[in-house]
Amino acid sequence: MGAGAVGLTLAGRLAQHGARVTLFEAEPQPRRIGSRAICMQRETLEIWARLGVGERVAERGIQWRVGRTYYRGRQLFETRLPASDEHFPPFVNISQSEVEELLETRLAQLQVPIRRGHRLTSLVQDESGVDATFETDAGPVTQRFDHLVGTDGAHSSVRHAAGLAFDGYTFDDRFLIADIRAELPFSNERHFHFDPPWNPGRQVLIHPQPDGVWRIDWQVPPETDADAEREGGGLDRRIRQVIGASTPYELVWMTGYRFSQRLAAALRSGRVFLAGDAAHVMSPFGARGLNSGVADAENLAWKLASSGSDALLGTYDTERGAAAVENLAATAATMRFMAPHGPLRRVWRNLVLSMAPRSTWFRARVNSGRLAEPAGYGPSTVIAPGPDGAALPRHGTVAPDAALPSGGRLRERLGDGYAFVVAGPPPHSIDAVVVSPGGRYGTDRAWLVRPDGYLADSAALTDLAGIERLARSAGNSS
Repeated sequence: MGAGAVGLTLAGRLAQHGARVTLFEAEPQPRRIGSRAICMQRETLEIWARLGVGERVAERGIQWRVGRTYYRGRQLFETRLPASDEHFPPFVNISQSEVEELLETRLAQLQVPIRRGHRLTSLVQDESGVDATFETDAGPVTQRFDHLVGTDGAHSSVRHAAGLAFDGYTFDDRFLIADIRAELPFSNERHFHFDPPWNPGRQVLIHPQPDGVWRIDWQVPPETDADAEREGGGLDRRIRQVIGASTPYELVWMTGYRFSQRLAAALRSGRVFLAGDAAHVMSPFGARGLNSGVADAENLAWKLASSGSDALLGTYDTERGAAAVENLAATAATMRFMAPHGPLRRVWRNLVLSMAPRSTWFRARVNSGRLAEPAGYGPSTVIAPGPDGAALPRHGTVAPDAALPSGGRLRERLGDGYAFVVAGPPPHSIDAVVVSPGGRYGTDRAWLVRPDGYLADSAALTDLAGIERLARSAGNSS
């Protein structure tokens, strides 16, 4: 329920796993307005690549590896995301609205129906299914499903109908956001300004987008009204202070937001699940919102499609619930630094920023948003305790990409089901994906990768019992 980026991703991946799925949306027509979320993390692109749109998103978007942080107009430092041989860059900037168009086209190819103009009003579940009632132009409609997933945003009707609390808090300050089309001298990188001369005492974030569009986020006082800013000339003055008095520009979109930090009491209630903003909302600094929602969808899709046990479905709540807690902790720390409450915290924040150019210790404490990374999962019914040793990847983390001797990349071979990965000839006639030796996978282990690209288990090649266990888990025979 909910045809945004998360719902579209979930529906598409469910269909690819062989499940019968219908996507419902309350709005009668798509709302493709503004940038909304724009920073798409590498693992999100990998998930969309499995769905069939990741390459297009990466090609269309603005790729970046450098984030620049400023204080009162002076650059404090730059953060260079580590180069690697991964399939995709660390981040790509592209409007969420454009991504949703690509996803909707892909769902049509997969023959997934989207029922628009269906607003959920109630649900009743029992041991065998869920009865959901929708309000439509033709009147109320009730349908029965094996499972129901709410991907319908922060004001989720699914969450309300399931009776799940959504505790948290909202920040006082507002944020004014504008997309403008202009030729600017800025580099195609992330630019974060603390206390610039043209927004004293608050912050501004500038990001590039395709087609010469730039997104500007201003932190503004709580009483700021977005419409009044636009109509009264305040928005134009703000833009001019950033881009210069004579630079021509076109206003593409603008809005005002007040950000919240909230987490549902549970991500699962029987046969009802929550994903994306329906399950958790957080400030956007660090690009953890949409990216975590897409990870929710990928985690849940294969588990629902497998018709697995109650224990398997329960791992969605434990794995993605822990990921949400981690993301909320990271974004809360960012907001405490960006908008400190109380004079002592403000003095400390300003001291950190003032000393950052001269001290690595202070520089490490500047927090403009810890950029999103895939969450790690602890042991569960689908993740075994892992091998010790820093040289080996840890169970419960995303499987590292690797080159294949026959050409191509490992990530291109993952996502349909469980997969074996070995560096060198596969043992005991097991059907495995062979990666080039000398990488993260070593040469003496076989690795089991889940359908969502996470490492589930491994065994030494000399451990016949362990190899047989992996084979059973993957549905193969040794």
